[in-house]
Amino acid sequence: QVQLVESGGGLVQAGGSLRLSCAASGRMSSVYAMAWFRQAPGKERQFVAAINWNGGSTKYADSVAGRLTISRDNAKNTVYLQMSSLKPEDTAVYYCAGSHYSVPRGETLYSYWGQGTQVTVSS
Repeated sequence: QVQLVESGGGLVQAGGSLRLSCAASGRMSSVYAMAWFRQAPGKERQFVAAINWNGGSTKYADSVAGRLTISRDNAKNTVYLQMSSLKPEDTAVYYCAGSHYSVPRGETLYSYWGQGTQVTVSS
């Protein structure tokens, strides 16, 4: 079993920055990709970014490209989401996820999920 725990969320003004962290534990040998999803009130869960655990290749949603950066620290079993130039529409609960596939976008291909961390961007 793989455990994922997100942290780093909070309240920030529009244009500001936040860095989210996802600490992974358990059997990670079969996990090929880690990703961030988000879900705003009344909306479906949305893909944000993904990274290959070993090779480091990345994918981003068009809505966040250039503002959000996903990265990893293999030694710490931790994935990060550096967020800058934040907008009110970025307000959501952000979830960390792990997949047995290479950086997929679809949430159905992710088997492990964290509990989420709230990000609120005020105008």
